[in-house]
Amino acid sequence: MTNSSEDLSSTLADGREITFYSLPGNTVRPVEDVRPLPPRPHTTPSEVRYDRATGDWVAIAALRQDRTYKPPADLCPLCPSPGGDSSEVPAADYDVVVFENRFPSLSGAGSSAPELPTPSSAEPTSAPGIGRCEVICFSSDHTTSFAELPVAHARLVVGVWRTRTEALLATDGIEQVFCFENRGEEIGVTLSHPHGQIYGYPYLTPRTTSMLGRAEAYEQRHPGENLFARILAGEVSDGVRVVASNEHFTAFVPFAARWPVEVHIYPNRHVHNLTQLTDSELDDLTSIYLDTLQRFDQLYSTPLPYISALHQYRPDSVQRHGHFHIELMSVRRSATKLKYLAGSESAMDAFITDVTPEAMAASLRSAAQPTADGNARSGL
Repeated sequence: MTNSSEDLSSTLADGREITFYSLPGNTVRPVEDVRPLPPRPHTTPSEVRYDRATGDWVAIAALRQDRTYKPPADLCPLCPSPGGDSSEVPAADYDVVVFENRFPSLSGAGSSAPELPTPSSAEPTSAPGIGRCEVICFSSDHTTSFAELPVAHARLVVGVWRTRTEALLATDGIEQVFCFENRGEEIGVTLSHPHGQIYGYPYLTPRTTSMLGRAEAYEQRHPGENLFARILAGEVSDGVRVVASNEHFTAFVPFAARWPVEVHIYPNRHVHNLTQLTDSELDDLTSIYLDTLQRFDQLYSTPLPYISALHQYRPDSVQRHGHFHIELMSVRRSATKLKYLAGSESAMDAFITDVTPEAMAASLRSAAQPTADGNARSGL
């Protein structure tokens, strides 16, 4: 199933870009954003600082202290604003919309954006927080979730992820593109409207750097092989942790899962990012992604809080070993208990998991799947 969409770009009252993406046959009619917003600063209001002890860049974005925090539903900034005066989305309705974050951790990427300086091990190194932070609203329906989207609508979101990835990878000042969703107050979500974010970082993130280093070392020991492909092949061969699969994708609980609920979704062939997937592969990605999220919501009596992280790479000499995949994780370790990242995890990055990966995979395989009428097909 291919999914074409129409897109329509406009600007918000303070000059930020906003783009509407519509399902075939639907038409969005934006109105003028008439909110009295202050103009955006001419320079990026954040900075990045180099941590000499770890080799990581850290973004310092004090302006985010003023971002919207748990507003009532009737004041949601992501719901449609028919009069252009009450939210970030000046339109009576929409399917999917993407706009620049009003409170960005990183901003200012674009033509002639400066590169990060070479960090010094002797003296502190800092730079403007160049990059881009976008919000992607999955639906105008305040009460729905990604798992509840119709297949065609979910496929539109996946297509928008791809479109924005392609655009940001071509933008000066951006080294890595990261699409993600935080779902649930337990995760720290401050806006309950179904949405995600897209970050364009000016550097490779620490986790990406670590994984690429492991993959490069593996290839040196096993010329012509890819670490991620080997991991996938091993999970498929073992089978005990596989949750779901289709022609082009496999979802599994990783052998050394860090989180109580954790599922990785891998394409069955090596690609670096969403832009390298075919239409049929994007269809299968949509299908298995929805399947996984629906299983999540059937584990317990309440919807599962989760983080969804799309790991993407450039097909260049530095990131060539990277293998596109999605990592989904939740802090809920039982129906009534959460897994807090305390001393070992937060201070030492040494995870201790309360649920065996094999047991969680079995639970997810047997999780009830909703039928067309919305009723559960089977239970745990």
